[in-house]
Amino acid sequence: MELIDKIVSYSNLHDAYKQVVSNKGAAGVDGMKMEELWDFLKENRELIRTAILSGDYRPNAVRGIFIPKPNSEEKRLLGIPTVIDRFIQQAIQQVL
Repeated sequence: MELIDKIVSYSNLHDAYKQVVSNKGAAGVDGMKMEELWDFLKENRELIRTAILSGDYRPNAVRGIFIPKPNSEEKRLLGIPTVIDRFIQQAIQQVL
């Protein structure tokens, strides 16, 4: 089995979903909240799998927010990917 097939396997995607939801996190530039992920995946799972397998999937822009550095007045830029991109990143990480 190829790595890409393992990444988009239903069991791996299900495990990725559970992990991403347990991590919680803020919405990305698309505004999708973690609570909306399950319904989105039910409707779009096959489209996402097909886009990944065909090489057509493109990650979305990252939302940037500035957060304070510990013990400093300075701030650093934190990038927040969309929930869908986090889900796909998690699926890839689990296989690698």
